[in-house]
Amino acid sequence: MVAFFVWRGLPARVEAAPVVRGDVARSIVLTGRVRPTARPLLGVTVGGRVSEVLVREGDRVTAGQLLLRLDDEQAVAAVAEARATLAETRAGASAEVERAARELQQSERDHARAQQLHDAGAISLRELEQAAQAAANARAAFEAASARAASGGSTALAQVARALAALESAEARLALTRLTAPAAGTVVSRRAEPGDAVTPGQVLLELALDGRTEVVAFASEETLGDLRQGAPAVVSADAYPNDVLAARVAWIAPVIDPTQGTIEVRLDLPDPPAYLLTDMTVSVNVDVERREGALVAPREAVERVNADSGWVMVSQDGRAERKVVRLGILGDSVVEIREGVSEGDLVLPSDIEPGARVRVVR
Repeated sequence: MVAFFVWRGLPARVEAAPVVRGDVARSIVLTGRVRPTARPLLGVTVGGRVSEVLVREGDRVTAGQLLLRLDDEQAVAAVAEARATLAETRAGASAEVERAARELQQSERDHARAQQLHDAGAISLRELEQAAQAAANARAAFEAASARAASGGSTALAQVARALAALESAEARLALTRLTAPAAGTVVSRRAEPGDAVTPGQVLLELALDGRTEVVAFASEETLGDLRQGAPAVVSADAYPNDVLAARVAWIAPVIDPTQGTIEVRLDLPDPPAYLLTDMTVSVNVDVERREGALVAPREAVERVNADSGWVMVSQDGRAERKVVRLGILGDSVVEIREGVSEGDLVLPSDIEPGARVRVVR
């Protein structure tokens, strides 16, 4: 019996952790998906039957590459006829006017192409304006050449102009049977096959254009007060959980989705790896509060009473003592302690009774 009472009187061996200086951050955990900033849905503006589809899902494409072609026998014949008509009228026109007319035709095509690329986000407004100016200059040159030659061959010039317009119209109708890539990118969806009858506006292909990659996530509206544009974040793909990618909040939606009670958040990924595919699921940790060099203790050792106060058990002269502390940032693994303990104090497991004799094991 004596040995029993001696054993009961020995101090308990408990593990303790020191209060230290360190970094602490509070984050919001979200689930998001990878997407390119430009993802156009492509179709044709005329109805017809699909003759061939030249790409499949996953194929890389370049700007202007032919992706799909409709049956074009009539359109090709119309172009051939227009070219023949133009050839018959060339003899009566001066070389200067003919050259100006061709330059005008090409510059207007370039302008139309630049408009498509600008609408797809592939070129800047400045480049579009330069193409428009080039077309305007070419038209002015053509009109000037026509005026100079008017006295000696107005009939022939008019015939050339009409033939060129007819050819341009025929070529434009032929171009409507071709679907081309507005910019470089990757095919993510193919929705037409050879032989299909398609209608104007029907989506036939979907592309993910090259350029900036972003992550789209939806946060609970309760977190709106914590979210801010420019906040740092880390992203990891579920398929590659050990590869952490730096990101930053780029945009926060101005409205709440009333059906889900969520808000859309977009994050920039400045250097996405090749394995990050469109629509891939990713985990997102957004830092909403961070402090460096703070006084911190392990989270499991801190008992919170409310948002900014709590208590910890510390070792004091071989006994467990409860101390009230003022709390700061609640991190994933540590908690900031602003008042109540000092650096180097040993915090004990919170389930030890106050006054219990302890022997600290570190």
